[in-house]
Amino acid sequence: MSRTAMLTLLVALLIQGSFPAVGGETPAPAPADAYARYIETASEFRPVSRDPKVLAGRWNTWLYMPWRYRWSIGTGDAGGRFCRDYGINGGFTDHGEGPLDWLARWELPFYNDHTAGKGDLYLRGAEKKANFQAYQRDPRAVRQGADGPRPLDSDRLRQVRDRVTTNITRLRTSPQRVAYALDDEISWGALVTPLPWRLNDGDATYQRWLDTYYGGKAPKAEYVTPDFVLDQLNRPLGQLDFSPLLDRLTYNDSTWAYFLGELVEHANRTDPTTPCGFVGGQSPSIWGGYDYAKLSKKIQFIEAYDLGSAQEILRSFNPGNAWPQVTTHFHNEKLGTDNDIWQSWYYFAHGNRGMIGWVDESWFNGTTPRPWLDRYKATLRELGSVQGPKLNGARWIHDGVAIYYSHPSIQVSWCLDIEPHGKTWVNRNDDHRLGTSHNVRKAWEYLLADSGVQYNFLAYDELIRRGVPGEYQVLILPACYALSDVEAKRINEFCQAGGTVIADFACGLFDQHGKARKRGALDDLFGVAHDGGLTKRDLFGGALWVETNQDAGYDFKRYRTLFETVNCRLEGGFAVAERRTGIQNVRRVGRGTAVYLNLSPQRYLQYREEGTTTDAHRSTFLRHVIPDGRPPRVVVTRGGQRPPQCEVTYWTKGDRTYVFIFRNVPVNATPTGGGGAVGLATSLETLDVELAADVRDAINERSGKALGAGRNFQFSFHGVEPVFFSFAAP
Repeated sequence: MSRTAMLTLLVALLIQGSFPAVGGETPAPAPADAYARYIETASEFRPVSRDPKVLAGRWNTWLYMPWRYRWSIGTGDAGGRFCRDYGINGGFTDHGEGPLDWLARWELPFYNDHTAGKGDLYLRGAEKKANFQAYQRDPRAVRQGADGPRPLDSDRLRQVRDRVTTNITRLRTSPQRVAYALDDEISWGALVTPLPWRLNDGDATYQRWLDTYYGGKAPKAEYVTPDFVLDQLNRPLGQLDFSPLLDRLTYNDSTWAYFLGELVEHANRTDPTTPCGFVGGQSPSIWGGYDYAKLSKKIQFIEAYDLGSAQEILRSFNPGNAWPQVTTHFHNEKLGTDNDIWQSWYYFAHGNRGMIGWVDESWFNGTTPRPWLDRYKATLRELGSVQGPKLNGARWIHDGVAIYYSHPSIQVSWCLDIEPHGKTWVNRNDDHRLGTSHNVRKAWEYLLADSGVQYNFLAYDELIRRGVPGEYQVLILPACYALSDVEAKRINEFCQAGGTVIADFACGLFDQHGKARKRGALDDLFGVAHDGGLTKRDLFGGALWVETNQDAGYDFKRYRTLFETVNCRLEGGFAVAERRTGIQNVRRVGRGTAVYLNLSPQRYLQYREEGTTTDAHRSTFLRHVIPDGRPPRVVVTRGGQRPPQCEVTYWTKGDRTYVFIFRNVPVNATPTGGGGAVGLATSLETLDVELAADVRDAINERSGKALGAGRNFQFSFHGVEPVFFSFAAP
């Protein structure tokens, strides 16, 4: 049998079969735990090729790549000179076509959009939820767009793969190509609209996958909608079982990740020296395939919107900043050019390798660039020509803190959040700003960053495979409703060995399938007791399982409005989660410490928005992370006090450490891009910076000024552009 025929047969077996482990490698001995065995062997967790030479390749600086929607200046000499003069150092092609000669002449590296076409990975009509209402309460419906059925099966894969071949073949001889995007705003549904449909009609395949997932004879496959969940929410905890819905959605996520991985690997076979991924990435979600533990293993390039911590999760799952991650840029006349400048620096400081700019009517007056571009061009020039190469190949530095990424907990959180919606769950959107798991996670990020502490997210599959890596001393469990036995075991081992484990509330009350436990998976670790008799009357305000009524606060403009929808008991300004359990439960476990706060950090988002955060607020959650309240690496003060909304990020490359200090204001993004900085203000300040130890050869990377040796330095800061300096160890 030819290699092509063998690949075709293998693809058909994988899409129609049960995702067996395949390949030339010898599998490791199977773990005893069924879920661990599934994680170890399932193809949805097997990464695509990640050759550093390919991933870095021609992408050797920070690139600004305009999507030429209203590019009225054209792709002739005028357009080329505009790019050169304004610091625009990248471009794009679409569907395998574009002005290749122009891009080559003006030395503009480009990505190709819609390499897989349009309509299969992004369903036609996805922008209008009304197009999908007929399928939201039909669990037997098969995936389709406004132009008809679009099942994810072997025939579809073959068709899309052929399209990828055609489009890449047109481009692969261009020396300017730097990435292929399969499609934009892709989803196994419609963005992250609640759509509990089947991705194909392979019911037998689903049952075989379930048997693998459960490690033996699994429950019989069921096909349900979230109405199945709603009917349970008045019951005690011990009677809640969301697994018929969540197992199905987990299978959808796995099918989706495998499908994308096959396309990426096919793109690599067609062009072995150019990374492939997708653009328009959404928030982590129960819907649409956005389990980033799986997705991040199947891509080599991504543009992700800043929704629901997606940017920081992807940075964390991209060790060494190996593959290019970018975000989108929309100019907003109301927010002004400060917003453009701030966003460019902010994402650069967080590891982005560039931006894709949406060129709309605000860019040109006829063929004349509008005035805001004259102010923005200095930033583009500096990032592309001066600063970008410095971070190429740099590694992120964290402070030994990991925030746990539990996708089953995101799923369970959605099920608990929807109760006040009732039957209108079909209209729910914006989980990234409403959802309990999303807001808890974001609050922890701000608590850490505002305290001068940097972190990584740790994916659930990585914990199961290897435990908590030795580089971490603290593991934070944010709204971790759902934990498997093997995860509980790994977390216990970490704590016994000397680690600090911090949970906020309701930790491990469900298993990985979304079935409630009689006792919490980590009750013994934390010294707390749960039983199957817990009801929503025992949580928060006593009327819902969660802290907020997300139907009453659906269109909130200020966080205070959202949190006023439920009257919760507050301690130190934060909601007590479990009404019959004490707060701040601390235990010594082996050589480590286990902390069960029984407090929700969500209201930190409100206090931050209102400018009323205090050290006491942060200490409530971080006293076991930084007992003395002092940042471990860099102390930044202004007039003796830490400035509000101040973040410090660190990178290392060669013998140098690069440090950014900037204002970390919230970003108001949307599922279709856009948005911008909220509350950004300019004010000239003097910052005093104290390092943890003496350094040598410090340099102000913005001005090039040599700062010498020592540990105390001073910088001017005006709030929009960062302080950026570097140093060598003594």
